[in-house]
Amino acid sequence: METLAGLDCFVRSAEAGSFAEAARRLGITPAAVGKNVAKLEAGLGVRLFQRSTRSLTLTEAGERFLREVRGGLSSIQRAVANLASAAGQPAGVLKVSMGVTFGRDYVVPMLGDFLQRYPAITPDWHFDNSPVDLIAQGFDAAISGAMELSPGVVARKLAPARRVLVASAGYLDAHPLAAVPSDLTQHTGILVRSPQTGRVRPWTLRNRSNAEAAIELPVRLTMTDPDAACRAAEMGLGIALVSLPHALPYLDQGSLLRVLPDWYVDAGHIAVYFSAHTLLPAKTRAFVDCLVEHFKAQNLAERFSC
Repeated sequence: METLAGLDCFVRSAEAGSFAEAARRLGITPAAVGKNVAKLEAGLGVRLFQRSTRSLTLTEAGERFLREVRGGLSSIQRAVANLASAAGQPAGVLKVSMGVTFGRDYVVPMLGDFLQRYPAITPDWHFDNSPVDLIAQGFDAAISGAMELSPGVVARKLAPARRVLVASAGYLDAHPLAAVPSDLTQHTGILVRSPQTGRVRPWTLRNRSNAEAAIELPVRLTMTDPDAACRAAEMGLGIALVSLPHALPYLDQGSLLRVLPDWYVDAGHIAVYFSAHTLLPAKTRAFVDCLVEHFKAQNLAERFSC
């Protein structure tokens, strides 16, 4: 296992370009990373890195070694993870990334049942609206509605990703009726910036007949958090365009109403992303299966479908 730790530290350091970043991804100290790499080099009898105070670069031997061990290391780690169990049950730390509000409202509620079924799994859940690099950052899984499928990653669809227009009853009473998409030009918009690009994406509305219309909503406010956009709309500050999972709690309690209820934005699917390898760690497979069951039991795919 000591050699495996050294190989893991070597590969992470090579990918990250520094012991400090590799340590952050592995959850250990930079000193421990450096020590493990030094032991590996001593055992191999070859220097793998050229070190300086400002940079960490692979030697020629290090580059060759990285090409040869990277894929094999992943297979070994997955095999070890599958052996890690308590009384034959999936076990280990489960590192998952998900959006802040989405994770809190729709994923955390499954936690009690999940821990009861898999007591040897320790969730390490990260709530962040920013995209993550699943493999490079060492996540077992990620839940997202807009994640690129990088090499080695697959997605399992959970529900449709829809965006809707919402506003408070007070705002709607005080402004002209929006009966068709072109009426939006007479209103005030609250829009959400993409965490991936930092821009407000020009979404297109569609209805059940698949007719399409541009969203021409004068922007009064822009937010990076959809829940904040819902709160602003709840205050009567305008019409917000937000994902339906974020809007649902407000719609359910009646503090927000759908604007143009026959129209919505089709943004693809919400999915759980994980390693594409056949030998998936038991803890990850257990999480994915439990998550899919939870979405079915709560009827979330239908609730998110508009």
